[in-house]
Amino acid sequence: QVRLVESGGGLVQVGGSLRLSCAASGSIFSIIAMGWYRQAPGKQRELVAVVTSSNSTNYADSVKGRFTISRDNAKNTVYLQMNNLKPEDTAVYYCNAASVVAGVPYDSWGQGTQVTVSS
Repeated sequence: QVRLVESGGGLVQVGGSLRLSCAASGSIFSIIAMGWYRQAPGKQRELVAVVTSSNSTNYADSVKGRFTISRDNAKNTVYLQMNNLKPEDTAVYYCNAASVVAGVPYDSWGQGTQVTVSS
């Protein structure tokens, strides 16, 4: 089992920056990828960015060039640096860890952190 604890959300003005952190604990050896998703009110949860164990990254088109995902393996932590924030980035951001144990895939989720971008 993987436990994820997020931090770093908050209120920021348009054009501002925030950095989200997600610390993983537990069966971290089983993690093959970690990522960030977000869910705005009345909308489905969507992928924002993901980084694999081989350090490949992928981003939603809406955040390319503004957000950067990175990982610190020594700290078992994944970060999401968000720059040039827009009102449409307002959402609850969730950290995700994709794991495989004995050939069975698992998804673990953090509790979510609110990001609000005000104009």
